[in-house]
Amino acid sequence: MSSINIGKRIKELRSKAKISQDRLSKKADIPFSTLVKIEAGYTPNPSMETLVKIADAFGVALDELVGRR
Repeated sequence: MSSINIGKRIKELRSKAKISQDRLSKKADIPFSTLVKIEAGYTPNPSMETLVKIADAFGVALDELVGRR
C-alpha cells in the first residue's frame, strides 16, 4: 500500500473513532508531526514500529490498518 493510501486509511480509522490527531499521536506514543506527515502522504515509508503503534492504538491488526483485510 502506498504512503498516501496508508495515510488515508489512518485518517478514516481516526475519523471513525472520532479522535483527534493529537489524541492518536499520544495514544500511539508517536510524535504529532509524524502522524500529520503520514496522513498527508509526506512520509513515503512509515516504519514498521510506527505502523504497529498506530494499529495498537486503534486496537486493530496491522493487516487491517494497511488495508489487507
